[in-house]
Amino acid sequence: MRADMTFVYLFLRLLGQLPLRALHSIGSVLGRLVLWRNNRTVQNTAVNLCIVQPQLDDAAQVTLLREVMIESGKSVVELAKIWGGGAEHALELIREVRGEALLDAALARGKGVIIAAPHLGCWELLNYWLCRKTPMAILYRPPRVAAVEALLRKVRGALAPEQVRADGAGVRTLYKRLAAGGTVGILPDQKPRAGEGEFAPFFGRDALTMVLLPRLAARTGATVLFGFAERLSAGAGYRVHLLPAPESIVAADLAIACTALNQGVQSCVELAFAQYQWQYKRYSADDRPSPYDKENG
Repeated sequence: MRADMTFVYLFLRLLGQLPLRALHSIGSVLGRLVLWRNNRTVQNTAVNLCIVQPQLDDAAQVTLLREVMIESGKSVVELAKIWGGGAEHALELIREVRGEALLDAALARGKGVIIAAPHLGCWELLNYWLCRKTPMAILYRPPRVAAVEALLRKVRGALAPEQVRADGAGVRTLYKRLAAGGTVGILPDQKPRAGEGEFAPFFGRDALTMVLLPRLAARTGATVLFGFAERLSAGAGYRVHLLPAPESIVAADLAIACTALNQGVQSCVELAFAQYQWQYKRYSADDRPSPYDKENG
């Protein structure tokens, strides 16, 4: 690793010695500071919350925005505990698993498993838990700073998933892995590139939605499960959730399949609403007015 990445790693190890409750308290302060700055992240989050919770009055929107930013701060700082202490120590923070039987049944079926893991809760901890259950490959886009990739390999350790680049060769790798009965992980709410998505409702408003996951499921017969690691209050640990996908996620009509995909993401989000990464511009698209532009808000 580069010297600066080595410093980051050592800092994570040091910070990770703190109790989770203390780290979450630091994260809460960080979230409040970001909220006070009222930067584009806060503004985009506020737009999304108004879109998905239009029934709330101004005071309720402000309260919800504060809660979301606090959880966002926790999601950043808790990585010191998840990465800094090693995978096995991080897994000790899991207090409950709901839906594990769904994964066991899917693995036993032998037709492949697709884990759809939204930007919700602590997805790095979910990766550890899944990789302890079964070898897994995840589709990812390389970080903008190449040196960060070496840091990620270091902190994830022995329970790191195989990282497959989000390109043509990577997609072919996913097909082969599923055809062999393997497990792959995909972020189902990641905005697709132009020409690689379909508009489908998400919390009542159309959002550009990936078609890759429904196509993978339809062509391979793999079981699709949605999963996330919920952050418990007061630094008590985490609860892993696994949920079945709507049956229509494999529909030949991609509009129907993508609607089902978003329904699956929404079902997860509704279990831990404030822990979703609401700062993403989920409702933007090149060929449509953006609600994140002030003149279109």
